Amino acid sequence: MLNKLLSTLIISWLFVSTLAYSAGLPDQVKKIKPSVVGVGRVAPLATVSHQLIGTGFVIGDGHYVVTNDHVANAKGQEDLKYRRAVFYGEGRRGKIIEVTDVFEDAEHDLAILKIAEKLPALKLADQQQIADGTTIATTGYPMGGILGLYAATHKGIIAAFTPSITAAKNSQQISERFLQGLRNRFMIYQLDIVAYPGNSGSPVYLAQSGEVFAVINKVFVKQTKESAISNPSGITYAIPVEHIYALAKKHNIPIE
Repeated sequence: MLNKLLSTLIISWLFVSTLAYSAGLPDQVKKIKPSVVGVGRVAPLATVSHQLIGTGFVIGDGHYVVTNDHVANAKGQEDLKYRRAVFYGEGRRGKIIEVTDVFEDAEHDLAILKIAEKLPALKLADQQQIADGTTIATTGYPMGGILGLYAATHKGIIAAFTPSITAAKNSQQISERFLQGLRNRFMIYQLDIVAYPGNSGSPVYLAQSGEVFAVINKVFVKQTKESAISNPSGITYAIPVEHIYALAKKHNIPIE
């Protein structure tokens, strides 16, 4: 009788724990979304005047957005004038916010944008390493300009904490910058999570607490860039939050 009672209590506890866990991520996503923005540019004379290139998220006092350096400095058509911008809101209710300054860390593919309006900020995790197998999520704009301003969330786990290396496909790609990258390797998170080109700059956060501990910066491409959309590898890489802290400290940006 006692064993049966204990079994019932254990099953009930597991059921309640499962419900609590499953309810945790939707609650976190609801809190995260208002702080996730599209990052791109506005070019009034271009055929497509509003260009959503990647993702970013708000930190600090609400006037700063973290994204990738390659998103902030994406090359546009040379004969057109454009300005950097942040896109905020959802769908047709989105609005354009001016970027007034850019602070770059090209080595770690990070950039912090100063914006003209105040938005709700996300909480950054501390700088300790997150364990392999931890359940995580990311929210961003996976298809960029294709799907528009509709943030999507993907769930996964941390697969590894590994050195950052971009393999050269042939001898022509072995430049001095590439070799310098090999010499100055830093550790990044490898994630078992589906991400797409537009997810660059997306926050990676703990599913239970919503604390941001990394920034997506690249995905593993199995064949071609086009296949990254039609047939994603499920292997994604993210820059640890410690480099956000370092960049912010360098430019006296308040993030606490």
